[in-house]
Amino acid sequence: MIKLDARDIAILKVLSKEGRITKAALADRVGLSPTPCWERLKKLETAGLIEGYQARINLRKLGRHVTVFVTVELSDHTSASFHAFETAVAKYDEITACWALGGGFDYILQIVTRDIEAYQRLMDEMLEARIGLSRYFTYVVTKAVKGDNIPPIDLLLGR
Repeated sequence: MIKLDARDIAILKVLSKEGRITKAALADRVGLSPTPCWERLKKLETAGLIEGYQARINLRKLGRHVTVFVTVELSDHTSASFHAFETAVAKYDEITACWALGGGFDYILQIVTRDIEAYQRLMDEMLEARIGLSRYFTYVVTKAVKGDNIPPIDLLLGR
């Protein structure tokens, strides 16, 4: 675990909201000159705290789509079954996120497809693939209320 000071935390907070900020503007925002800011940024990237940079796409502007959350139960709970399911999930582009769960369900999937019919074709394909999928429950998103994916860095650090 890398030791973070206030400037490192400030860099992470700014980048979590503004990934395309210039290095000069980032340095200015966190109160550093460009070279020390760049060195800290490289240190954070090397330590794995910054995994990458990406754009948030407004799917409504892109075209027709549906977002679905799916809870999944596997037919058995062996290490091989979990591995087989996770390997299969990685191959489907429509599955934009997958989390293993503790509790009643084994996984929750976030799926983005063109429409419900495309979603159902995907689920049928997954069932036919015999990847250990026993049961699933579908939850269609009707409205995005919050989804900025900005982590509460101060709260996580107990600040």
